[in-house]
This record gives sequence, C-alpha cells and structure tokens, in this order.
Amino acid sequence: MSYLPPFIAPTRYSDADSALAQVQTIYSQQIGHLRDAMQRFVAGEELPGHVRACYPFVRIHTDTVLRQNALENSGLSYGFVAGAGRFETTLTRPDLYATYYLEQFRLLRQNHGVELEVGTSTQPIPVHFSFAEHDHIEGTLSPERRALMRDLFDLPDLAAMDDGIANGTWKQRPGEPQPLALFTAARVDYSLHRLRHYTGTAPDWFQNFVLFTNYQFYIDEFVRLGHEEMANPASDYAAFIEPGNVVTRRSGMGPEAGDSLGAVPSRLPQMPAYHLCRPNHGGITMVNIGVGPANAKTITDHIAVLRPHAWMMLGHCAGLRNSQRLGDYVLAHAYVREDHVLDEELPLWVPIPALAEIQLALERAVADVTQCKGADLKRVMRTGTVASTDNRNWELLPGNMPQRRFSQSRAVALDMESATIAANGFRFRVPYGTLLCVSDKPLHGEIKLPGMADRFYRERVDQHLRIGMRAIEILRAEGTQRLHSRKLRSFDEVAFQ
Repeated sequence: MSYLPPFIAPTRYSDADSALAQVQTIYSQQIGHLRDAMQRFVAGEELPGHVRACYPFVRIHTDTVLRQNALENSGLSYGFVAGAGRFETTLTRPDLYATYYLEQFRLLRQNHGVELEVGTSTQPIPVHFSFAEHDHIEGTLSPERRALMRDLFDLPDLAAMDDGIANGTWKQRPGEPQPLALFTAARVDYSLHRLRHYTGTAPDWFQNFVLFTNYQFYIDEFVRLGHEEMANPASDYAAFIEPGNVVTRRSGMGPEAGDSLGAVPSRLPQMPAYHLCRPNHGGITMVNIGVGPANAKTITDHIAVLRPHAWMMLGHCAGLRNSQRLGDYVLAHAYVREDHVLDEELPLWVPIPALAEIQLALERAVADVTQCKGADLKRVMRTGTVASTDNRNWELLPGNMPQRRFSQSRAVALDMESATIAANGFRFRVPYGTLLCVSDKPLHGEIKLPGMADRFYRERVDQHLRIGMRAIEILRAEGTQRLHSRKLRSFDEVAFQ
C-alpha cells in the first residue's frame, strides 16, 4: 500500500505567475510529505506503507503550427513547440528555477496563446532528492534501518533520467506526450546533487556565465579578484562564494540567512567552483576541471541543467605552429575531437560550429585587455582549429600518427578539454567558446621547464583571466537574447531554453 499526500488535481492557468505558484504549491506539499516521513522513519516509527511523492508537471495542448513570421518577430530560438500536439515536462526546485520557469511559461503563453496545465505527475521523487541543503539525517540510521529504506521509499531510477531528449534519440511511445524540456525533473535533481559533490558548493550559487580552466593558477587569481571586488563598496558583484559554501559579502552589506553555515572544507573537492555573484545569477562561476576530457564532460553534463547563458574554456595548450610564441592566445573556431568521451552521445560526424557572438566577444576582449589592434592583435592571437586528445602523452606514440592527423586537420593548438566542453555545449544547447594560451611547443623542442613555467604563469594568467571576464561583460551588455542561437537548436526542438 502506498502512503501518499492528499491529491492535488490538475488546473489550468492563463498567466505564468499563477502557474508557477501552483508548481510551488505542489512541489512544497510533495517534498514536505517525503521529509516528514523520512524524519519519522529515522526516529524509529513504523510507516503506514510505501512512501511516495511525485514531481509537479506543466502541460500544454496546441492545435496549430506556429507561423514563421511569429518566430522571426520573437527573435528567440526557444519558447515555442515544433507543431500541434500535447507537450509536457516534470519540474523540480521551483525556488531555484523560479525566474527560468516564469520565462518559459510566459513565452509559451505569448507564442501559442494556450492555457498552462499544472498538476501532480506520476514520476516519483527519489527520497535522496528530498533532503534540504544541510540535512544529513540518513547518516544516523543503522545498517539494517538503511537497508529497509529500499522497501519504504523510492530510490533514483536511472531509466527516468537519461539524456535521450538532449541527444535527439528519444522516441515517443503511443499516447505519450512530447517533451517540453531537455531534462526531466529527476535528471535535473540528479545533476544538482552531483554538483554539490564535485564542486563543493550548492547549485544555488552557480551563475549564468561559466568559465572553465585546467590550472589552479587561474583559480588563485580569480579568488584574488573576487576578494578585491568584495572590498569595493561600488562593485556590481554582491557576493563571492568559495568551496564549502563560504560566503564573503560585498563591503557594506551585512550577512544573510545561511551564510554562517559555510565552512572551509578539509580538502578541496574534485572540481572546485567559485562564484562571483550578481543579481539574478548574472555573475561569473569559475570551475577548475583539472586535466582531461572525462572531467570536462562530467562537469558540463551537470552544469547544463542550470541552463546557463554561456560557458567558455580558458586554459593552456600546446602550440603546434613554429610561428607561435609562448604566451600567444588561440581563439578556437573549429575542433578536432580525439577525446572519445562523447562519441556515443554525439557522433563524430556532427560538426561543432563556432558561435559568432562568443567569438566576437572574445576577440574584442583580447583587444581591450592587451590594447592591441589590427596587425598587432594578430601577432598575439591566432584564430584556428584546436584539437583535444585523451592521451596526455600523445607525443610518445610511435609512427608520428597523431602529429600527421593534427597537421592534416590544420590544427594550431592541442589540449585535453576544449573540444569536450564545446561539444557538450552544442549537445545541451549552451553557447560555448574557447580561448587558450600557448604554454609549450613540444613539436618544436619547447617543453615546460620549471623556471620557464613560473615566469609564464606570472605574466599571462592575470591577463588571460581578465580577458575571459571582459568577454562576459561584453556578452552581458549585449543582452543574453542574442546568445541563444538557432544554430544550436534542431528542427524538432523542445520549447524550454
């Protein structure tokens, strides 16, 4: 027998705010039911049956295909469905996604003029996804009691959280609605919990512009700049967050509820994240993904559910041309994918295009920060193909095969992460870009030596990071609507951004 909260029947709404309020009501009721049952279970009570709570859903019905002139007038690549039919998605964390959901609901109403139906789905909320940020009550259970959880609560079901929709492999079954979003609620919750684990910060702190790096030097400089901003009462940034959810507020601002719960971790997480926060998540998140395409895929798999406006890679690379100098920049306009981690999800025959909005912002940012223009700018930055490999010691492979392939592809630089980040941006419809800095030239006898490396890092890391941050300022000022290009959307696309 199932132990359920009182049923809330589906209702229809003609405005986005009322629809969101109902989503919040249903989610709060369902999560409250799970948390109450879990607390009683931990206290040793006998529960009346299998505890179940379900995600809220939003659904629309359309009878006509949206006309092309309506799409052109909207100027957006999302906010509408591909054709007539029934479209639906489950929803989670309406506190975190309130602004996002409101925009999606408003656009559906604006573009289709249909009512929004909100109700309780049949998709169970796994009990692990019901715990609040600082709840650890399951840790007090005995092994026997913990094993009994499997019988009394719903556990995560991986079949309900795959990436078939995003990958374009989802197939509609008879009578099943078409999807409204790339991710189901369970898939979103799974990634939100993974983000806590990998980055050491709550997903609530993540900003809509994300910088990735493969060196701690960049993080050290970002931390310095973050605290510099917090010391400035006139800064546009309101808070700086470090792993362990350690919060520093801008000078003149008092602490807020929950700030005191942060604590410096005894050791850094696998991919620590740092957040320079602006209102409405308009600031900058920076993540040290470490070295390798596996980490690059892992973190972008999870950050994608936050629907950021852009992510960019700032890191070091091997220069492949003799004309390049240590410290030169490489703006990627194409990618050779020898990382292999996305081959199953995104076949190699899928092209990964450069995005004009990101490319122009990065080029302008290099010019602004270096004060180079025209021919001088070309001397410090080359636009070209970047190859990413999963073999850190590619130089040692016999037969010179990697070098031959890289030459045939016209690659000018090589790293281990950039193509993965760009490919996952393409896959998840997140605008992406890459600006690398040449730190060695192994094909030409210039390898990293301690003295050279120390001088190079001192000279280039600060400038490179400021270029990335300047590019974000440019993109923000130009408006995020321009960023979400239709070249990232398929011809049979979901409505949500």
